[in-house]
Amino acid sequence: MARKPAKMYRRIKGQAYTRRKYTGGVPNNRIMRFHMGNRKAAEADDFPVVLHLSVDEGCQVRHTALEAARVISNATIREAAGQEGYALRVHVYPHHILRENKQATGAGADRVSQGMRCAFGKNVGTAARCKRDTTVISISTDAKHFLSAKDALRKASMKIPSPCSTKVVKGHEHLKGLV
Repeated sequence: MARKPAKMYRRIKGQAYTRRKYTGGVPNNRIMRFHMGNRKAAEADDFPVVLHLSVDEGCQVRHTALEAARVISNATIREAAGQEGYALRVHVYPHHILRENKQATGAGADRVSQGMRCAFGKNVGTAARCKRDTTVISISTDAKHFLSAKDALRKASMKIPSPCSTKVVKGHEHLKGLV
């Protein structure tokens, strides 16, 4: 049976459920890497420009959406800046366990799937709970790759289930002629 649409898990409802000890078989996290590019230069603060992608409304971001945002932003900035010309970081981790009460489908399903109300459900994935203005992804790069980094974060924002904004947090003085 297919997963339910992501819009069902977008809103933050109730208390966070993170105790994997009590739930059997939580699916693995899809996010392969949280740091990409030139990590040493990012830790040494060698890049003059830092951009952040942050959510404008509180939401839950599924682990598959975070991975899709990471992949598209990494591919876009790597194409322009090369392997060592940027550092990308995913800041949020999907701790919250998503559950779904499976419903029967097909002929006679209306008789079969009466079920319990507010049933506990089975684990279907994980999500990161993001409050307003939480930084989801950041890219550090040189001033000449600023427009590519901004475009990479714009593409990543399409994968996140909330309106997002891109902020330049470091390097305003290096961007005088580019913006």
